[in-house]
Amino acid sequence: MKQLVFIAAILGLMMSCSPKQELYLIETEMGNMKVKLYDSTPQHRDNFKKLVDESFYDGLLFHRVINGFMVQGGDPESKGAPASKRLGGGGPGYQVPAEIGAFHFKGTLAAARTQNPEKKSSGSQFYIVHGKPVTDAEMDQFSQRKGITYSADDRARYKKDGGAIFLDGEYTVFGEVVEGMEVIDKIAETPTAPGDRPVTDVTMKISKTK
Repeated sequence: MKQLVFIAAILGLMMSCSPKQELYLIETEMGNMKVKLYDSTPQHRDNFKKLVDESFYDGLLFHRVINGFMVQGGDPESKGAPASKRLGGGGPGYQVPAEIGAFHFKGTLAAARTQNPEKKSSGSQFYIVHGKPVTDAEMDQFSQRKGITYSADDRARYKKDGGAIFLDGEYTVFGEVVEGMEVIDKIAETPTAPGDRPVTDVTMKISKTK
């Protein structure tokens, strides 16, 4: 009996000492999303945390929205930008080394980038995958073309939730939405002008939450 009590006490201590998953709240006029960051992409995780701590994203726009694909934001030049301003080229002045591995399921958080051989990410711009349903045939095609192996769970998730499978192996996915998936749909469905910018600005505020 004493041994069982001792084991229970040790397990309780281990659970209390284990790090809690940090969540981040993305607030928009269309609702809020909670996202978790992946420990498997530490450089992107830490960079995002740093920018959030600096309130870098507050007041920026989701400046590029394509229904069935993704919603993109994080360009510092988008803050207060007039409708005529061309957006998408701004950043904090540095790039983040690629940490490519996770797949582009609906709701995943990924780093945007310009074309570069090392596939380095933008220092601040990110997109949230909206995507479309993916078939087994499409997964087989991309698996053969890119040498990517999709597990049974990966296949089930792509078929159920959809995503942007054609981006796998090209961009770093560093987190995912864990609450507020319906907000992605709302943003993706908003009317856009030429250049894929929403006709009505969709601003963001990002903060650490529970």
